[in-house]
Amino acid sequence: MSTEVRRARVSDHGAIVDRVQTWWDATHSPEQSRELSLLLPKLFLQFFSRTSLVVEEDGAVRAFLVGLYSADDDHGAYIHFVGVAPELRGRGVGRTLYEEFFRAAAAAGRTEVRSITSPRNTRSIAFHRAMGFTLEPGDHEADGLPVHSDYDGPGHHRVCFRRAL
Repeated sequence: MSTEVRRARVSDHGAIVDRVQTWWDATHSPEQSRELSLLLPKLFLQFFSRTSLVVEEDGAVRAFLVGLYSADDDHGAYIHFVGVAPELRGRGVGRTLYEEFFRAAAAAGRTEVRSITSPRNTRSIAFHRAMGFTLEPGDHEADGLPVHSDYDGPGHHRVCFRRAL
């Protein structure tokens, strides 16, 4: 079995969208999974493939991280979306992707990374905390978490993270 972490390519887009629609099927309806995949239009790989990563195993996408460096803040980087095959979760694959992104961002002169998640996504919140992210103050609290109301539009509240590099 051959596994490698590599830069993403535009040609990975179809596989990544397919993975989002199948890897989340245990926790989301097919319609919700399709909507989730809409957060990954091809433009992310057309313009940010150099800052995005894929874990490939025997030619198949097994995990990915879509990240970018801010055009407006020379010190900032952002992790937009991460997916790991369900059978690989808990094995350090996500950690490997994040650490590789951190190394590349630091080498590019970036000094902080940000990310967001839904307040209901307790696994993501725990993961980000374990990766050294701090929670940014929000405009209210929910279940003891600082939440940013309507961050992604009406009713789409988010927990925001920041990590120094």
